[in-house]
Amino acid sequence: MEPFARLPEACVAEIISFTSPEDAARSAVVSAVFKSAADSDVVWDKFLPSDYQSIISRSLPPPIVYATKKDLYLALCHSPILLDQGKLRFSVDKRSGKKCYMLGATQIISWGDTSSLQMEWTSPADSRFSEVATIINATFLDIRARIQTQMLSPATTYAAYLVFRVATVYHGLEVVKATVRFVRHESDSEAEVKASLVHLKSRAYPSYDPMFLGGKIPRRRDDKWMEIEIGEFLTTTKGDCDGDDEVEARLFDNRQFYAKCGLIVDGVEFRPK
Repeated sequence: MEPFARLPEACVAEIISFTSPEDAARSAVVSAVFKSAADSDVVWDKFLPSDYQSIISRSLPPPIVYATKKDLYLALCHSPILLDQGKLRFSVDKRSGKKCYMLGATQIISWGDTSSLQMEWTSPADSRFSEVATIINATFLDIRARIQTQMLSPATTYAAYLVFRVATVYHGLEVVKATVRFVRHESDSEAEVKASLVHLKSRAYPSYDPMFLGGKIPRRRDDKWMEIEIGEFLTTTKGDCDGDDEVEARLFDNRQFYAKCGLIVDGVEFRPK
């Protein structure tokens, strides 16, 4: 550590900026010089997404208040902001600084033939969106969340998660299918062949036990909602000619005579794995 002690603080800050948010936090306990360097705007400006100013300009009021770039980084980690008239939620992954987005229920439910879908819109206090969808009765289930890959952090493995709850009275949610596809490179039918099983309400009946069927089961989030992974994908490197593709995360059940009800949908979140 002795050689670093002779370096100017600005040089130490520049070195730390090439590490990670976790490494910067560790560096801050080394010495007073390291703490000052690790907390500097030079470091945290590198950890923030390069287009953070453009993203913040699309947010709903009140504006984010911050004194330093580190304050802004932590605010975006712990207090996601709503963008584009409240249709989209943005946050930053605390460990990596990668971008996270969540699409609200109004953006992801495919209506199709409205005669086959009965829904109720509510505004629970613990949702980040103005409206949450409750499926009262549906012949088919088709939830699709699309996002441009150029909006996400490059060269990153992302996963898409359905954020949801299940009502006390429910039906048809024990086994559904999930796919993730790049829209330009794979059709619906091609993706459906490779669809995986997910269990929105596991262990409801012995015949639907995931131990026997396989597939993914939900977990409880810190915000008290449930989530289940729909699938994962890898974004391209910056400057790749295919970097402007659109990725679609889809959860569906097209069994015609198997009614679905009791699913409460908050949104679909895209975040790094």
